[in-house]
Amino acid sequence: MALDTSTMAILTTRLSNVLGDRTAAVLEKSFGIRDVNELLRHYPRRYVVRGELTDISTLIADDEVTILAEIEAVKLRRANGKNILEVVVTDGSANLSLTFFNQAWREKELKTGRVGLFAGKVGIFKGKRQLSHPDYQLIPDGEDVDSAVAEFAGKFLPVYPATSKLPSWKIMQCVKLTLDSLDEMPDYLPPEIATEFGYPTLKKAFTDIHQPPDLESAENARKRLTFDEALLLQLLLGMRRNEIAKLITKSRTPNTPVLVAAFEEKLPFQYTAGQIEINNQIEKDLSNNYPMHRLLQGEVGSGKTVVALRAMLSVVDSSGQAALLAPTEVLAQQHYRTITKLLGDLAQAGTLQAGEIGTQVELLTGSLPLAQKKMIHTKLATGQTGIVIGTHALISDGVEFKDLGLVVVDEQHRFGVEQRDALRMKAKQPPHLLVMTATPIPRTVAMTVFGDLDISTLHELPAGRIAITTHLIPVLEKPHYLNRAWERVKEEVAKGHQVYIVAPRIANPNKKMTEREITAASLLGEEYLDNDEMSAVEELAPELATGPLKGLKLAVLHGKLSSEIKDETMSAFARGEIEVLIATTVIEVGVDVPNASMMVIMDADRFGVSQLHQLRGRVGRGGVPGLCLFVSNAQENSQSMQRLVAVAATLDGFELARLDLEQRKEGDVLGRSQSGGKSHLRLLRVLRDENLIDQARNVALNILVKQPDLINLPQLKSEVEKLKVDEATEFMDKS
Repeated sequence: MALDTSTMAILTTRLSNVLGDRTAAVLEKSFGIRDVNELLRHYPRRYVVRGELTDISTLIADDEVTILAEIEAVKLRRANGKNILEVVVTDGSANLSLTFFNQAWREKELKTGRVGLFAGKVGIFKGKRQLSHPDYQLIPDGEDVDSAVAEFAGKFLPVYPATSKLPSWKIMQCVKLTLDSLDEMPDYLPPEIATEFGYPTLKKAFTDIHQPPDLESAENARKRLTFDEALLLQLLLGMRRNEIAKLITKSRTPNTPVLVAAFEEKLPFQYTAGQIEINNQIEKDLSNNYPMHRLLQGEVGSGKTVVALRAMLSVVDSSGQAALLAPTEVLAQQHYRTITKLLGDLAQAGTLQAGEIGTQVELLTGSLPLAQKKMIHTKLATGQTGIVIGTHALISDGVEFKDLGLVVVDEQHRFGVEQRDALRMKAKQPPHLLVMTATPIPRTVAMTVFGDLDISTLHELPAGRIAITTHLIPVLEKPHYLNRAWERVKEEVAKGHQVYIVAPRIANPNKKMTEREITAASLLGEEYLDNDEMSAVEELAPELATGPLKGLKLAVLHGKLSSEIKDETMSAFARGEIEVLIATTVIEVGVDVPNASMMVIMDADRFGVSQLHQLRGRVGRGGVPGLCLFVSNAQENSQSMQRLVAVAATLDGFELARLDLEQRKEGDVLGRSQSGGKSHLRLLRVLRDENLIDQARNVALNILVKQPDLINLPQLKSEVEKLKVDEATEFMDKS
């Protein structure tokens, strides 16, 4: 059927109108695909060439796969009252078993020598790969092609992300039917831009990526569709920057920076050159009558908090208020301790300890008693409190400010755009915004995820920070190294220093498995058992307390403890009353104990690159050398071990950020990390496509200079508006 192509409504046509209700329902349940646009953007992962079999040796357990292979052997046997059909397929060098129960009739069509597409979940049985009850489609021999399998006539067969109920070739059939139903398709990309870069039309791009006549056409189609993603995002970010620039707010440069001057007089150290430069940038931003919108990034311990505090004090000097939003209570409490310590009596306004100059600093978290929350709410509403530090409790109903002038968001990557905007909405006029991250951001990520922010980077570490030495302990190859690690912990404590021991879990839920359960679990693969053996705080602490670290003052810290206990424990550790803190990643960011000189990370292969770098940054903060030990049970040449070797080899956060990005799913960085839902960016890869992102950014800037509102490009504007609507919808769904 030919669909209406007069508007872009063609792409939002429900699939039930094209494929029928039953097929549409399966696509929606399997992938969330509801309309023509979403189906056409369910892109092939790769292509198999007729005659070229899949490399079976590369298949990974638990993956849903579609492979092209030849049937090598077929055997029907009977066991436990069941007919079991075993089919062995091959790529010429490796084999894969297909198993069918009580389906002996399949022996008639699964003949030796036939080639087909086989789909299912890869399992491991007795050390060998297998597919149990796979779906399959046999490729016709020679010229024997009839209408039922005409879709296999092409040389290049697309392989899609698939499920057991919806294998790749069924998706291919759905896409083919959909493409065949489209006569023409309007194109939102201006023709002069497509011509400039040699891109195909939108209709041809969709056709060539799903039904390529050759790989060059498929690649050109992929480039066009990837460019579209980059361009639409850059237009959205550019329009957002333009909207921010149109906002009118109060200049927050004080006539007399009394608090700022008093704070700087108290500082026990000199600003670094980088801090001075960024202080000046922020001061200039705050003097404007439109809101600052700045990202401050810097290595762990580079002095971001001091820069942010100076900005907050500048706003308080201007009779405004500042709020610092942190992702966890532990981090919020740490910020509160750090800031009140730096301010001293300047944070005691309204108390007997106060001097002539000062403000009130409050900590607001979800776990506070209701009466205390209400008291803080009153102080914020009346303007009595100048600086408030808190978690998501700052966004909750009941929190009102007299004059919120600055919002500081720490560890920006843990919040969505909407969460930081929710706090900004509590201001009577648009507040200035400063977001901070200790996770270095590669340039292309900065241009995509944080493209609506001006970016400042602190490269230097303050004086007194000493490089951290990192060593790897491969337990499987050198188990005695772990004994030496515990000896090293005792030596560090004997010097008067403190130690962190980090474990990936609070407790192991499967610790009490019986021998029979373990045997059954082994049939599910080694990974299941590995999870059972992962280090956990609640088990590791007593083992160390009664074993290698007996006699030392140990304590535990993890997310399931009450806020009071967490705060008490961290305070005791900061005072030196606890010598060894055994914790989960609650200590990953913001925790600052200068006397902590050593960290042992158990099962380090269970952590990401960025997480390891953040954790490691908790030591070496007090003028003494820092030592970090990565303990791992990973195999010597495994990818996990290679990752640990790479992290141990460098302290360069930007180099590690690129490594992290290479190993993570793109959706974790783009789209979902910002809006919490399904990423709009299905093809864009921020490292691989750096040149293309540059290209798209320049095109977007040129378009917006001439047409800030895209008035004369209605179809392009419609696509950008869709991104805005989807962002808002996802936020409402989460609220």
